[in-house]
Amino acid sequence: MDPLLNGGHKNRRRINGHKDRSRINVRAIWLIATVAATTALIGMTGCNLGPKADLDKGQQLFTQKCGSCHTLTGAGTSGDVGPNLDYAFKQARANGFDSDTVKGVVSYQIAHARPASPQQTDVYMPRNLVTGDDAENVAAYVASVAGVPGIKAPVFAPPQFFASNCGGCHTLAQAGTTGTTGPNLDEALKGMSAADISQSISDPNAKITPGYPSGVMPQNFGQTLTPPQLQQLVAYLQQATGGGGTKK
Repeated sequence: MDPLLNGGHKNRRRINGHKDRSRINVRAIWLIATVAATTALIGMTGCNLGPKADLDKGQQLFTQKCGSCHTLTGAGTSGDVGPNLDYAFKQARANGFDSDTVKGVVSYQIAHARPASPQQTDVYMPRNLVTGDDAENVAAYVASVAGVPGIKAPVFAPPQFFASNCGGCHTLAQAGTTGTTGPNLDEALKGMSAADISQSISDPNAKITPGYPSGVMPQNFGQTLTPPQLQQLVAYLQQATGGGGTKK
């Protein structure tokens, strides 16, 4: 069984074998160049006098919608499909960009994301992945941490990680989540071994739960979670569903 099949947004690119670092660097350099061009446009729009953004909501949305593709130390994400946002904005901050300017750049990129190119049709960011207040919150959050000197990754907390990344698709009573796209984990995980739960997270297509399609759950948790984080998440899920076991 694969009890951790969920309906999170699909990765736009699955990386198999050796990662193409040169293409990743090209995308980061492209974003850095875009920062300068976008800043000129943002500078003509005046100050943002709207309501204060919700940074906690922005972090949650970034982790859910963007973290599988982007590295951002402050959010604890390490995706490498898209540009490393710390790298992209580090030099911009050194050149005098403040957080309001970074926020404007991120907002512009959300609404005007780089389209797929003939050379890289498998690598692109959908436009308006978040909109309205959600986009405002994500942009403000990214601006608060991206490229900030000395920023530390948050302490990994399995309950929060599950709620942010999995709860929209899975029911788990202890987490207070009621998603129905994927299996009810209170039932599916009960008595399951740690090894099988771990495989369901890191290789979700290895065993598919009857009644659920393959290729729906994000494929890269094995890369975005460190081994200790994966172990902590598995332990949390076992504890939340009544302890470990040997069920296959």
